[in-house]
Formats: sequence, structure tokens, C-alpha cells
Amino acid sequence: MLFAGTSHPNLAREVATYLGWDLASLHLGRFPDGEVEVQVLDDVRGRDVFVLQTLAGDPDHFLMEMLVLFDALKRASARSITAVIPYYGYCRQDRKSEGRAPITAKLVADLIQTAGGTRVVTMDLHAAQIEGFFNMPVDNLFAKVALLQVLKKESIDVVAAPDVGGIKIARAFADRLSCNLCVLDKQRVSADQVSITTLIGEVQGRSVLLVDDLISTGATISAATTSLLQRGAKRVLVAVSHGLFCRQAKENIMASGVEKLYVTNTVPVAERGAEQIEVVSIAPLFGEAIQKIVSAESPLFS
Repeated sequence: MLFAGTSHPNLAREVATYLGWDLASLHLGRFPDGEVEVQVLDDVRGRDVFVLQTLAGDPDHFLMEMLVLFDALKRASARSITAVIPYYGYCRQDRKSEGRAPITAKLVADLIQTAGGTRVVTMDLHAAQIEGFFNMPVDNLFAKVALLQVLKKESIDVVAAPDVGGIKIARAFADRLSCNLCVLDKQRVSADQVSITTLIGEVQGRSVLLVDDLISTGATISAATTSLLQRGAKRVLVAVSHGLFCRQAKENIMASGVEKLYVTNTVPVAERGAEQIEVVSIAPLFGEAIQKIVSAESPLFS
């Protein structure tokens, strides 16, 4: 059975269609004081249940809604509860970068388990170690599987990582596209400002694909695009897994000179007002993962 939270109903419907299932019935609302109200309307006793909820847009509310739903399902005797989380919120706080800071990625993992979750299916975790925060199976899918299918139509010479932390994902794209790899050295000035100081690799007169796992304010992608064009890149394309697009991110990225931006629908993305944005659906990947779990088959996620 597949349940949909309120964070991304369109994706949930796409996944259900891929599986040939109907979405299970439930009531989701708020009490007058703002608290989450949940009631499961279908019988789930002894059933393997999947709950799709992406933790972006209003992460606090969507997280709490998911946890309350898990509790309802657990108390209704569901056999298993799999959290299908296309974008794992609070992922950027995965370690103590300074004193007296939380590790909220671990906190969210603990909450999911306490609420009754027995498995997690997610996509492109911001940091690989987050998988180890769970004491349950975690299937971390890769958006590059879907993105590469549409990128094959583009003529790309170089794949660029916007910072040292992005080398692994950039190399994966470069290997699949048979391209060279380059790396930018980034220094974050503030939450909205990034400085690019060094470029390792050659981009003069070449088509460059800039890849990253997520876009928040767009500061990193904007600065990297500007730097690549200043160093002679013929054009810059961007491919990202999660498009959060906070504040004026879209406008800033397009103003930097990006020719095309490919982003998956792990987070709802409004395409209106940005003709350069192409949204790639990852519903088949999640649908296939769910089907493999149900049939107890080994997945092919790479």
C-alpha cells in the first residue's frame, strides 16, 4: 500500500501509476491550534506500507506529518512501514562543524525509527555517512540514472564539480558521458555569497556540464557558472538532483548565464517563468525500488 503525505502528491500519483496501484486513503489536516491531524481510512493490518513524503518546502510540518502518520500505521498493525523520502531534509547538518551545533540528520533518523519506520528509500543523500545514522535498511537511489537519459542528447565536453565535495558525483557523470573532469575551488563568504578562487582543468571553448546534488539559494551554481564562462567555456549546462530554489535562486542562476538547467522532481518545481529549466521525473526509479522491495529482489540502483 502506498500513502501520500501532503508535501508532493503529484510525485506520489506518478509512482502509484508506475506501480499500477491506487493511493491508499487517509485524512490529513490540522486541528484549530495548528497541530497535525491524521486518520488512516484503509485497513493496513498485516500490510507492507510505503509512505511518500519529501522534506522540503515546509520541512518542519512535513516531517511531523510523516511521523504522526507512522504512529497511526504502527498502531493499526501495519507489518512494515517504509519511508519513501525523495529529498531527505536536514541533510546538511550531518556533523558538528563547530562547537555546540546539532547533528539534525541523525536526529531525523532517530525520529523515523522511533515513530515506527522500518526502512527508508531516499535519493542522493547530501552526505554518504547519513545512511549509517539508521539502524534499518536504507536504499539510497541515484538521480544520475534519470538525468543521464536526457543528458545524452546534449553535446558535452567537460563535467565540472562546483567544489571539492562534488568530485565524486561529477566523476560518475564524466565516466558515463565519456568526458573530461574539472573542479572548482569554492569559498563560502555567507549563506548567499560564494567565491570561486581556482579552476583545475581546461574549459576554454568547451561545453561544460556543472553537476551538484542540490540547489538552495543558487549561490554556488551562479558563482561557478560565472567563473566557467569567464574562463572561456562555450556554454554551461547544469544538472542537479534536488531543486529547493530558495529566495531568488532561479533568477540568480539564469542571470549567471546558464543555458539549461536539468533538475529532478524530488521536490515540487514550478517550471513557469524559467524556460531554461527541464524537470526530469524520478517516479520510475522510486516505483522500481518499491517493486523490488515488495518482491524481495536485489535492486539495481547504480
